[in-house]
Amino acid sequence: MARRFEGLTRVLGGGSLASVAYGEIGSSLYFALGVVALYALGVTPLVLLVAGLVFLLVALSYAEGTAAIPEPGGAALFVRRAFNDPAGFATGWVLLLDYLIVTALAALFVPHYLAALGLEGLRDSPWDVVVGAAVIVALSGVRLVRRPQLYRLAVAVAGIAVVAHGLLIVLGFALLFDAGAFRGIDLGADPAWDELAFALPLAMLAYTGLETVANLSAETREPGRTLPRSLFAGIGAVVGVSVAIGVVGISAFPVENGTTALGEQWRLAPLAGIADAIAAELPSVLGDVVIVLVALSGVVVLLAAATTSMSGAGRLSYSLARHAMLPRAFERLHRRTLHAPAAIVATAAVAVALLVGSDVAGRASVILASLYSFGVLLAFTAAQLAVVRLRRAEPDLPRPFRAPWMPFAGLLGAALTAVIFFLSVATHEAARIAGPLWLAAGFVVFVLVRRRRGIALTARVRPAVADIVPSKEGEYRRILVPVKLGPIGVEVFATALRLAEEYGASITAIHVVPVPLDQLLDAPLYEEEERAASSLAEAKLLAAEHGVEVDAEVVRARAIGSAVIEYALERGADLIVMGSSPRWRRQSRLFGPTVDYVLRKSPCEVMVIAYPQGVLEEEELAASAAATLPV
Repeated sequence: MARRFEGLTRVLGGGSLASVAYGEIGSSLYFALGVVALYALGVTPLVLLVAGLVFLLVALSYAEGTAAIPEPGGAALFVRRAFNDPAGFATGWVLLLDYLIVTALAALFVPHYLAALGLEGLRDSPWDVVVGAAVIVALSGVRLVRRPQLYRLAVAVAGIAVVAHGLLIVLGFALLFDAGAFRGIDLGADPAWDELAFALPLAMLAYTGLETVANLSAETREPGRTLPRSLFAGIGAVVGVSVAIGVVGISAFPVENGTTALGEQWRLAPLAGIADAIAAELPSVLGDVVIVLVALSGVVVLLAAATTSMSGAGRLSYSLARHAMLPRAFERLHRRTLHAPAAIVATAAVAVALLVGSDVAGRASVILASLYSFGVLLAFTAAQLAVVRLRRAEPDLPRPFRAPWMPFAGLLGAALTAVIFFLSVATHEAARIAGPLWLAAGFVVFVLVRRRRGIALTARVRPAVADIVPSKEGEYRRILVPVKLGPIGVEVFATALRLAEEYGASITAIHVVPVPLDQLLDAPLYEEEERAASSLAEAKLLAAEHGVEVDAEVVRARAIGSAVIEYALERGADLIVMGSSPRWRRQSRLFGPTVDYVLRKSPCEVMVIAYPQGVLEEEELAASAAATLPV
């Protein structure tokens, strides 16, 4: 008899959702604070607060849109649905630029946080750019051969960021806070009005990651309740922390003669600069500990930010390609990573080009931040208008989360982001020149792709679905997948996702924890339970990227096969998808004992994904230490 382990069934509840939101968005402060302080000077905390409030307003519309249309593509998808394909492409294309810029910025700042650990030579040009480019190439190389554990990465980054930010705030206010640093502010002089207008669009860089976070609504079981309470709690915490660290930063480096060291000397490692100022007030050993902790957190968080941005670019380009907006190569997913190799290579190449080109032009961080503001503000404006239009055009569209104060909130947010967008274009040369050039290049690609496929420019394209199994339409509605760690497990789940996309089916993913006969069913098995929760979390995130509904549960049982059959009967499964390792063929057996049992006892059809000897065996053996019992 199988027993469900209910405590681990909801992998993205309220706390997890808030943590991921904090980690995704809070990572931006590591590279945004110095750039904003360069122009905002003593009013940096105020500028961060204003940008944060606008960001919260935008998040309302984003959450409603992505909850109503939980498919890969984010804002580009619901802008396309509200208006037309060209509008959706423009939104997606500028968001793609922002993903590339965040990748380039994160990589550029990594060597400067490493320099705070004693590797001083990495601060110097061109070595910082060389190391940054190497980081991008290395991450893309890893991304080509394996899929990162994004859920665990996001939660880990959130924890690291919270500790580092909390340390800076507590010690900063205790040792550095000086109200006098803000008394000499003279708006119109220090900073001048044009500098303030320049700084406000740059401050949007402090809150990257909304596209990624808002897409988590697709995998939340109760988005109407969880989103406003958890998602916005995480975003609100980021805004509060950003303002507090901004206050500490200006206290540590007050404005003198129209400049602050936070935006000059420490522009490319602002949190390391604050840690250095705190260390000067502490005994040497404690000071060194603070510097090392903050610098290491910067390296880890920035590497994670670059990784998630690359993944975001891959998901977005896949969605655009499926809607005939990018070449077909961008929708051809690798069977193991489930990302298109063309997207990974293109992301790395363009990110490196942006990094090198902006460095040649001078002040790479400012140029990239200016270009980022162009894309994100244009996308935010379009996204909010799309949500308002969908309220009127499709009133019956199911909306698990309905943003309050609509349409007023959407129209107000769109007006504010539009004003800041025009400030960006008026004051930022990079936004004024490179932004329109990027859009123009994108539309050239869009036109060529549509003409090559023989599709009208304004036609609404519905993505084609794969015909994996010849069958009557609608035969598979409930698919059961016993999930196991390892490359074969990823292949099996990817096949189930394709079937679910083809038939509009839902997936139930279970991870069976085998309990030895000499132990009780509820005996503590902490390592196995943690491994099971991690496996299901990755499965849910992968499914959310493809817009497939997934229920996930950890099940305790004496035998895997009997647990699978019991679950299939209980859920009324139409299909069970399982994998079979090649090693069974060496023992003169077609399948393992678990697959044999399920084939004999199953109340529904069973699809077995079997591989020839030599295929995936090395990877499977490498993962066997972390895998469940073989099936």
